[in-house]
Amino acid sequence: MYVIRMKNCAFFARHGVLDEEETLGQRFYVDAALTVEPGRALVDDSIEDTVHYGVAFGVIERIITGERRFLIEALALEVARALTARFPQIKKAEITVRKPNAPVPGVLDHVEVTVVWPE
Repeated sequence: MYVIRMKNCAFFARHGVLDEEETLGQRFYVDAALTVEPGRALVDDSIEDTVHYGVAFGVIERIITGERRFLIEALALEVARALTARFPQIKKAEITVRKPNAPVPGVLDHVEVTVVWPE
C-alpha cells in the first residue's frame, strides 16, 4: 500500500446552515489522504495503475462546488465515497474539509471535519 496526499485544495462554495452562508459563500479547503493498493503502478510506472490526482482533484471540485450541504461532515463523506467509487484501487480515503469562516461567536482559525471511508 502507499498513500497519495492532496493538501489544501481550495474551492469557493456555499455550504452551511445559515442563509448568509449560501448567499455570500466562502472558501473551503480539502485534504485527501488516499491509501492505494499498488497493483503494478510501482513497477510499471503507469498512470493507469494508480490514482491520477488531476482526475481526483476534479472529483473533489465537482462535489465541493456542487449541491449545497448544511454540514461539512456530509460533504467530506460524499467526497470520500466519490473518490473510492471512481478509483477502485483506493482502499481507504481520509478526507478533511476545513471551513475558515465558520459563523461562531468568537475568534478561531477554522473548523474542520475528517471522515474515513470505508470505516
